[in-house]
Amino acid sequence: MTTDVTIIGAGLGGLTLARVLHLHGIPATVYEAEISPTARAQGGMLDIHEDSGQPALRAVGLMNEFRSLILEGRQAIRVLDLDGTVLFDHDDDGTRGNPEVLRGELRQMLLDSLPAGTVRWGHKVSGTRALGEGRHEVTFADGTTVTTGLLVGADGAWSRVRPLLSSAAPEYIGMSYVETYLFDADTRHPASAKAVGSGSLFALAPGRAFLAHRERAGTLHAYMMLARPQDWFADIDFTDSAAATARIAKEFDGWAPELTALIADGDTAPVLRPLYALPIEHRWERQPGVTLLGDAAHLSLPNGEGANLAMYDGAQLGKALAAHPEDVEAALTEYEQAMFPRSAAAATEGIQVHEMFYGAGAPHSLINMLTGHGQTP
Repeated sequence: MTTDVTIIGAGLGGLTLARVLHLHGIPATVYEAEISPTARAQGGMLDIHEDSGQPALRAVGLMNEFRSLILEGRQAIRVLDLDGTVLFDHDDDGTRGNPEVLRGELRQMLLDSLPAGTVRWGHKVSGTRALGEGRHEVTFADGTTVTTGLLVGADGAWSRVRPLLSSAAPEYIGMSYVETYLFDADTRHPASAKAVGSGSLFALAPGRAFLAHRERAGTLHAYMMLARPQDWFADIDFTDSAAATARIAKEFDGWAPELTALIADGDTAPVLRPLYALPIEHRWERQPGVTLLGDAAHLSLPNGEGANLAMYDGAQLGKALAAHPEDVEAALTEYEQAMFPRSAAAATEGIQVHEMFYGAGAPHSLINMLTGHGQTP
């Protein structure tokens, strides 16, 4: 393959693509806005799915390395009522097949698998433009530019590459998470640690929820979900941690103290995570020399598929390019024709999961699915 490959974004999808290309002898350069691999926290737990994330890991030849990252027991699921009553409790018996790992450790595994210099850190994209004949120019915040014969936008929800292909922009879905951490929870926050158990906790009501995961070393990673308009959250000063914590906690008055402690006793300042999505059927007409993967292509409601699909996209695009080294457009067409229906199906499932978790039937709609008494999305 003689076309130079430029990937924007060193997330899981972009790195998976770079690794597959490397395995096939195709060099690529990844440009990332963050100044280093450790510039910010990389998020929490990911369950790596048998039909998407795991095939991608096999494609990059890192299954053994991946297995070393698995946190045993973290596939356990517990559903609590608002008063703390356990409604559903399922230990990790090894049958679910979607092992849990930390996103940051998975990303580092992919970074370590690439040749030195593949990722160019501290390159924040300010704009992109088509030059004709399939070539594109990328401009960075420092004023430097690069031109490329193949540009791949793996740069997430607010992709700077997407406008080359589509005028679609993510829209707020009407709900946000507020994120906190509790450290050394078994000793310092024993009631909350007991409530969460060994894996994931869900305490759900229509439009409100606590979600939490047990990570390494007794760390609890918690999310409070509220279905509120953006203006409601804008009235909260999240630079004042105590005031923001109190305001969010007030929305859960009357809930069990071991649940409300996930926000009230958080060891980190609460962080607002508004949720956005692209249209379910988001797609574009084939344009020479450019494509998208992951959230840049198909940002959807949270359903546990986002990271898995990004890696799968990266693997499939890499394999298509390796199969058509002399015909990039054939490779991009093959990739996109499979990716569009795949991502639309996942986005549709996301709506079903969203309703199950946060709709009028919560938490029993989730319990029905977990126990096999309801339709599994």
